[in-house]
Amino acid sequence: MTEPAPHTSADLALIKQIIPHRYPFLLIDRVRDIVPFESAVGVKMVTSNEPHFQGHFPNEPVMPGVLIVEAMAQTSAIVVGISMNLIGTDMVTYFMGIDACKFRRKVVPGDVLELRVTCKRGGGKVWKFLGEAFVGDEKAAEAEFTAMMAPAPKS
Repeated sequence: MTEPAPHTSADLALIKQIIPHRYPFLLIDRVRDIVPFESAVGVKMVTSNEPHFQGHFPNEPVMPGVLIVEAMAQTSAIVVGISMNLIGTDMVTYFMGIDACKFRRKVVPGDVLELRVTCKRGGGKVWKFLGEAFVGDEKAAEAEFTAMMAPAPKS
């Protein structure tokens, strides 16, 4: 088994070396407190100039719940990338399932979204995580999700 990469945090540059997402779909700004094969905390600065706020909703901007879940999943993909030392490789992590998803509070421009993910099963191609999204001390969302790793498709 490969040794985990020696990182306990990931800035935007390192995130881009692990996952293929880019603006406007890169939904995490940094990841901290990375414990390989266990957990991490992603951080998303929610700003008013994000494209989804133009239509969701024009007079009351609310971050779509599916994007909150995606941000948790991207944080989880960083845990996988560090755990499996996939920095600079062409692996992609794909959703397989989302369970027990609940939304507890609106996420709006100006919020700092903390994405706390915990690995329930992992180490191979299929990983399962529990994710919780917080704004301050308030839980905004929670979900369990399963993802699979695969090589990126060749162009």
